Amino acid sequence: MKQFNKILIGIAFSPNLRENISEAIRLSNMFNSQLICVHVGNHSTKKKETLKEIFKNAPKPKNPIKTLFQKGSPIDVILNVCTDEKIDLLVLGALQKENIYKFYIGSIARVLTRKAPCSVLLLTKHSIERIPCKHIVVNGLKDPKTKETIRISFNVSQALGCKRITIVEEITQQEISVKVNDDISLRRANIAKERLRNREDIRVKDILKHIDTKQKGGIDIKTQSIFGKRGYSIGHYARVIRADLLIMNAPKKTRLFNRIFLQDIEYILSDLPTDVLIVK
Repeated sequence: MKQFNKILIGIAFSPNLRENISEAIRLSNMFNSQLICVHVGNHSTKKKETLKEIFKNAPKPKNPIKTLFQKGSPIDVILNVCTDEKIDLLVLGALQKENIYKFYIGSIARVLTRKAPCSVLLLTKHSIERIPCKHIVVNGLKDPKTKETIRISFNVSQALGCKRITIVEEITQQEISVKVNDDISLRRANIAKERLRNREDIRVKDILKHIDTKQKGGIDIKTQSIFGKRGYSIGHYARVIRADLLIMNAPKKTRLFNRIFLQDIEYILSDLPTDVLIVK
């Protein structure tokens, strides 16, 4: 069973610092993980006292917290710490919507999401008091990584105390070969859609058969087929049903990595529908 044994959060002395640390400690407690906090910048007595005060009033950690101060580029420092400390989960505070200019030059969070050697959790909801996770949406697309992503989603659900998971099978319009121009072709298109839904449902149910019963225990599991652009459709679905967490496969790292990323995950990263966990 894969676990997030080490969690890393980058901390900046911003107005959300208290909320971010509270969220990170809660996560580390739920996964029984070690939490490592890294600040990119100079160490100072004032910063040390600020952190001491925040930790004093934050949830009590199950395991000792490690705090690092390092100079350098935020991206380089965080990526190096991820590698050196063998981090399993990188937690990033993220803006819920980024403008087009920011997308093209690339924000720190976006670059880290692409380059991190571990899974990445993008937080959109920051709170000192816990906001319960009631509904998780996870991608069920046909991909070699999907089986592991679905399995991990049940581990995450159990750790967070979430009792509802919806596995979404995204089907592109290109898979429906029937061109609609009259009532007959419309019926054919609807039949083709139903066949695709049945195919995807059988595939996902086969994955679920091989997941340990204990992992699925107490969780209401549903499958949902949706038609549209991959990435955009599941993000829109997660927003509409007000999911608390969206879990996605990480994109493949190939020569066409950026293009693949744009086609699949970009829609979600540019307009986060909720908290997003990208599994690597």
